[in-house]
Amino acid sequence: MGLLGKILGLRDKVMPVSVNDENFEAEVLRSELPVVLDVWGPSCIHCRKLEPIIIEIATDYRGRLKVAEMNAAAAPGAARRLGVLGTPTVIYFRAGREIERVVGFRGSLYHRDLIDSEILAEPPPPSS
Repeated sequence: MGLLGKILGLRDKVMPVSVNDENFEAEVLRSELPVVLDVWGPSCIHCRKLEPIIIEIATDYRGRLKVAEMNAAAAPGAARRLGVLGTPTVIYFRAGREIERVVGFRGSLYHRDLIDSEILAEPPPPSS
């Protein structure tokens, strides 16, 4: 990034990690960071509306959260394993376990609130 970009506060965008049937376990289930997985479809209009939000989240939460994307049509095994019935579906994982699932388009604020309150927040201690 050039000097002008630094002065204006622009930063390099972080693109989501591409997930498929072969790398699903390594990238999502065995990730050391919490994962936001955007499951999309090639003909899904709402998926296209969600794409810039997902890139913005990947950029803003870099180093604290892994953001991944998966084309449901190109990764049918992983989509079936996750029980994805429609797109867009955004699934939130922590320590390899699904924490939350959002089906359909939701705006940036909705996803950020969910990330801050549910995904990056410290989990409650086990009850005794």
